Amino acid sequence: MSQQGAAMQTYNNELVKCLEELCSKREELNRQIQTEEEEKAQLQREAHVLAEKLNRVNDSLARRTSARAEFDRTIAETEAAYMKILESSQTLLSVLKREAGNLSKAADP
Repeated sequence: MSQQGAAMQTYNNELVKCLEELCSKREELNRQIQTEEEEKAQLQREAHVLAEKLNRVNDSLARRTSARAEFDRTIAETEAAYMKILESSQTLLSVLKREAGNLSKAADP
């Protein structure tokens, strides 16, 4: 009977040791889970901040792109009007030279 008692004691000691090891592993896993949950929360906060920043940059970019398009339109219209002024000036100069020539011919005896 003492052999059975000793065997039971050995089994009991091994069982307790195994349970303690499982509890220790569970605690280590729990610490890892907590660490990862904290990291996840931090990453989510950072992602939220970056998403807000991205929205602000997108809004600013849209406003600036619209303003650039307005500049482009104004520049194109101004250049076109300037070209018309140049063409009109050239035509006026030609007409003036022709009329001056005609006047000079008429004034000559």
